[in-house]
Amino acid sequence: MRRVEEAFRGAGVTGWLHAVDLDSGREVSVRGDEPVVLASVYKVPVLVAFHRQAAAGLLDRTAPVTLRPDGRTAGPTGISAMLDEVRMSLRDLALLMMTVSDNAAADAVLARVGLDAVNKAMADLGLSRTHIAYDGRDLHATLLEDGGVADLGELWGRLDEPGMLARLRVLDPARTTRSTPREMARLLAMVWNDEAAPPEDCAQMRRMMGLQVWPHRLSSGFPYDDVRVSGKTGTLPTLRNEIGVVEYPDGGRYAVAVFTRSLLPLAVLPQADAVIGTAARLAVGELRR
Repeated sequence: MRRVEEAFRGAGVTGWLHAVDLDSGREVSVRGDEPVVLASVYKVPVLVAFHRQAAAGLLDRTAPVTLRPDGRTAGPTGISAMLDEVRMSLRDLALLMMTVSDNAAADAVLARVGLDAVNKAMADLGLSRTHIAYDGRDLHATLLEDGGVADLGELWGRLDEPGMLARLRVLDPARTTRSTPREMARLLAMVWNDEAAPPEDCAQMRRMMGLQVWPHRLSSGFPYDDVRVSGKTGTLPTLRNEIGVVEYPDGGRYAVAVFTRSLLPLAVLPQADAVIGTAARLAVGELRR
């Protein structure tokens, strides 16, 4: 995929990509079997494990959960950013986890499902290189500990200090939550083909991913009213990711997983955001030829 590589270089990032036609099985890949840091993409495996447990009768998806402000996981969106006590069902927390990447909601769901259960679900689905190391709270604590900072604002302001990025374990796929682009595309394929859980649960997962609000990454490559893009983003210092499924009106369906790493320690990386859509468009175009 020479054009994808050129797009990554032009955006100043190293990129990893795997795309698959969900019906023919045709694939294209750029370092698709190399380990990558998931960041908030880990919420897709959590969602799958949640629905598998619910379908097996191991948890009640409508069970109410109360999240108090003094014990919630930090984050910039959803319940994480709210000031008052919140009470809602597990399935609605899962919705916030996916649509606005709500860290507090994700940790509440993960606490009910169990970290070991998520990793077992991935192993049962044949995704042996996918491993969820910790929840959002522990990821946040690890960032602060490794950076020697009091909060994320201070961390972002000190990312350009010599040696800072190398100290952050959450940026090293050998020491954090990880997978490969191929395995994440495969997980999406199983959700879209009703193989990850019972059909009604897979339908709910597809619905949630179709409601994600971020338009600046994967979906930016497909600005067409008749093309549907469903996805989940992930963000950490220097990292911008998204996995998702692109569906065309002629019935074509394509799972795409794109992961990028920039040398620039900046909080805002519009070129890295945009190249995710560009790379996805090029990969899907190749599959549709």
